[in-house]
Formats: sequence, C-alpha cells, structure tokens
Amino acid sequence: MKSYKIALIPGDGIGVAVIDATWEVLDRAARGAGFRLEGTPLPWSCDFYEKTGAMMPADGIETLRGFDAILLGAVGWPARVPDSVSLHGLLLPIRKAFVQYANIRPHRLLPGVQGPLRASAFDILCIRENTEGEYAGAGGRVHNGTADEVAVETSIFTRKGVERILRFGFEQARKRRGKLASVTKSNAQKYSMVFWDEITARLAAEYPDVEVTNYHIDAMAARMVMAPESLDVVVASNLFGDILTDLGAAIQGGLGFAASANINPERSAPSMFEPVHGSAPDITHLGIANPIAAIWSGAMMLEHLGETAAAEAVMTAVEAATARSIGTEPGKHKTTDITAAVLSALG
Repeated sequence: MKSYKIALIPGDGIGVAVIDATWEVLDRAARGAGFRLEGTPLPWSCDFYEKTGAMMPADGIETLRGFDAILLGAVGWPARVPDSVSLHGLLLPIRKAFVQYANIRPHRLLPGVQGPLRASAFDILCIRENTEGEYAGAGGRVHNGTADEVAVETSIFTRKGVERILRFGFEQARKRRGKLASVTKSNAQKYSMVFWDEITARLAAEYPDVEVTNYHIDAMAARMVMAPESLDVVVASNLFGDILTDLGAAIQGGLGFAASANINPERSAPSMFEPVHGSAPDITHLGIANPIAAIWSGAMMLEHLGETAAAEAVMTAVEAATARSIGTEPGKHKTTDITAAVLSALG
C-alpha cells in the first residue's frame, strides 16, 4: 500500500484541536482511497520555546526534509512569546528553507455559509509570493533606545522571485477560468512595483490565452468587496497577498474557512499546509475551534500529493456538513461535532 510521511506540527492554542480533527478526517479518507498517511507529531511551539529557548531544534529543518509534506495547526501565543519571535523562529524559516514560494489560498463560500456580501457566486484563488518581498527580513535598528533611534526594513524583490510566482499564477489561471489579476502599488512604489509590473507584461506575452489585468492594492481591496465574482486568480507580493487573503477570508465567511498551502512547485522539498486563523488563545479551552479551515488545508495537501480522489472526497464531506449548517457559525458547534459531521459524510 502506498504511504506518505507527514510531519504534524499542531503548534499553539487551537492548532492542537484542529490538527487532531483534520488527522481523523484525512486518515479516514486515505484508508478509503487505498493509501496510508504516516503522521509524526512534532511538539514545536511556544511551549517548546519556553522550555528550550527556540521554536524548533537546531536540526529542525533537516528533520522536516525527510517528510513528504508538513501539516501545521497554528503558531503563536503573544502573551507568552512575541509574535516576531514565534513567526521568525518557525514558520518563516520553513517557508524559506524549503523554497515554498507559492502561498495559495482559495476563497469561495461553502454551501450553507452566509458571507457578509450581497455577492455569493465568487471563486478566487489568491497566490501570494511567500519567501521574499516585504517579509525578506532585511534591515535593522541603530541607536536603540535613544531619541535618534532608526529602524529600517527593506523589501527585496528579485527577478527570479517575481518571475516564478507570476509564472505560477499564469499556470493556475490556465487551469481555471483564464483570468489573472496582478496586484501592485506601482504609482507610489516606483522601483519594486514597477519592476513587478514590467515582469507581468513580459510574461503575459507567453500566455496569450490568459486575460491579464493590473490593479493597485487599494483598488483590488475595493474590488474584492464590490465585485468579487469578477476575479479568478489574484497574484500579489508577500505583504499585499497577506492582507488581501485576510480580506478574502472575511468575504468567505471568516477565518474558520481560510485554508492555505505553502507550495514548493518544483517539489525539491516538502510543502506545508495550514489554516490561517491563528492560535486563538482566548478560545482554546472552550472546544469550539472550527476545524474546517484545517481540514480544507489537509485536502489541499492530498491534492498536492497526487491523491485527487481522496482530496475531492474530503471537500465533498466538508460541503455536506456545512450544507446542514454544521460549522457555519462561529461558536455554535463544538470542534468534535463538526469533525463528526464531516466523518459521517465521508462514510
């Protein structure tokens, strides 16, 4: 029987509960489709940081390299560990070390979910550059603690990095409805964003079958609210993509439905899959975390592994549960009840 080795990093807060729920669903789907998932839990988290002084061991990246994929719950507990420490100590190093330069986030309404907009028939795939740009980590502070203190944060845009994320976006648009929206702020950022626009125009000539539209980030934010059904594939830089995808989560009903994949398209290293709702320490003890975003992320993992039938079965089961209004409203159902409904629909 074919098997896949999966690194499980539940992380902090509700990450533990949603990964437990997701693993139940994925394991059931895998057995039904005739393959195995071998999960290895890794306790890397803010708890781990408080005990060891690091978010993961020094050999953490090499440990992860031996897996077929990584399934992550949530990282962060700001009351105990600053977000700048937890993020830069675990999530960002994994994305960069494994060249997971394509962050993919789907935004559509599941059956039974009521979004905040009048529009409901939208299906947007946001693709965010994931390893450089505004989150490159280049910069520093000098004269710390004095009146002359200076902080510098430098965005890094490379031709290779911009071209590969745009090309990935064009390829996804070809598989979908043939429309690509490239997002910048080139009227104000005349170097990095004009650079991005120029590469978009050059690549567009190679994809005559894809309709390309350029938007400024503020105009795109408005369009996602006013006319989301007009969008197909949206490609943006690290910061702009981060912001737009939280807006995308909002219009699809909330962060409880926001799935994501951190993809290494060349498959030279494992890819990582995670819900984007965060660790939500305030509700961790209540048992009401919605596992749907994590389960959806797990379905994306199965699809990436080539197990398309199992991925489709998982999403069909999720949609069957939400169609019954289970898991569609924050706090209405327990995590265990939502999981049970998905498992029941999965058969």
